[in-house]
Amino acid sequence: MPRFAANLTMLYPDRPFLDRFGCAARDGFAAVEFFFPYPYPAAELAARLEGHGLRLVFFNATPRQDPAERGIACLPGREREFRDGFLRALDYAAALECECLHVMSGLVPAGIDRRALHATYVENLAWAAGLAARSGRRVLIEPINPRDAPGFFLTRQDEAHAIVREVGSPHLQVQMDLYHCQIVEGDLAARLRRYVPTGCVGHMQIAGVPDRHEPDTGEVNFPYLFELIDALGYDGWIGCEYHPERGSAPGGTSAGLDWLRRAHGLTSAGPAPVRG
Repeated sequence: MPRFAANLTMLYPDRPFLDRFGCAARDGFAAVEFFFPYPYPAAELAARLEGHGLRLVFFNATPRQDPAERGIACLPGREREFRDGFLRALDYAAALECECLHVMSGLVPAGIDRRALHATYVENLAWAAGLAARSGRRVLIEPINPRDAPGFFLTRQDEAHAIVREVGSPHLQVQMDLYHCQIVEGDLAARLRRYVPTGCVGHMQIAGVPDRHEPDTGEVNFPYLFELIDALGYDGWIGCEYHPERGSAPGGTSAGLDWLRRAHGLTSAGPAPVRG
């Protein structure tokens, strides 16, 4: 049965961030993810997780210094900054008992050869995966569509999986966001059948396409995909990384979770409670 994690950066926008842990637990989620933990002491976040019986399954490894940036892992000349940020992320991961760290590639700067970006990216990922291996953690890389992130270095599943093979570490995997994949490539069922059995998909995320609302809106038949994901034996988490259609209206996220209750009834495992 697919296991769903609430993305607390995007869900429950009507509530302060630290209150969103309780909201997710009350809605039956057993796990959460979010973008950046760094504005908060690790001890405070750990207390929220423990107090609500939640597991943290993912966060972004590199703190965002510039709001316009989408990571720095591929940027020549910023290797020291990347490594310092990753070390800090490992400290948070240890305190929060989080296994997966997402390393964002970054945007392609003007005038720099993509081969130099690729070489820097691979070198940084190999270093990060080696360090993650020592503590039993995994590094994730995610292709992101150029509509939401113009100029993003990594946009396609085949590119991401080729990089994983090039680095050659079992502690580097792909974060397969079906929202981004549909926008760039489509043919989601075929891509799931191709990549899930390789064992290189370490995390998934979902949202309705094209508007990034609940997954029961838009053009993608997610109930069909949930059954397929289940049949393929994927045992990782699926992050609910979408903007609730009701926006910041009080209770809007919770009111839009009928898709989640239906999803647990549609899997081949049979009916199950919402809690992951």
